[in-house]
Amino acid sequence: MQQHRRRDRRPAPRGRRAGAPPAAAPFAVAGADVVLVGYFSGRQRDFAALMDAAAAGLADRGARVVARAVQRRGVSRGGVAKTALPLSPRTLLSGGKVREVAEVRERTGADAVVFLNALTPRQHDVLTGCLGCPVVSLATAPPRV
Repeated sequence: MQQHRRRDRRPAPRGRRAGAPPAAAPFAVAGADVVLVGYFSGRQRDFAALMDAAAAGLADRGARVVARAVQRRGVSRGGVAKTALPLSPRTLLSGGKVREVAEVRERTGADAVVFLNALTPRQHDVLTGCLGCPVVSLATAPPRV
């Protein structure tokens, strides 16, 4: 007769795991070629002005925006209730948009990808792996719930 395995009820350890690589140093955008990426709700009509303002801010810091990518949610489908949610909790964007950004980054030879939106630590790690370059967020990370 098999015994049930008891679940460990201790909370998961916080912070860096043993054997995990140390956190990367912050990426300096000065003098770098970057791809600017924004994720916007379908209700947000002024997304082009926000992208222009972010590009101007990056230019003031010494970066050169070589390409832009916009992911909109709730424009064609998805419903009103989902317009504020990310398309993917893993990458914020859809899988096709991530591939598109990776192709544009390779084609232009950009040094980094800059997101207007806040990224969770998991999204940051996954996107860095998928895009093959440093990923920078211009917004602060959302609070953990």
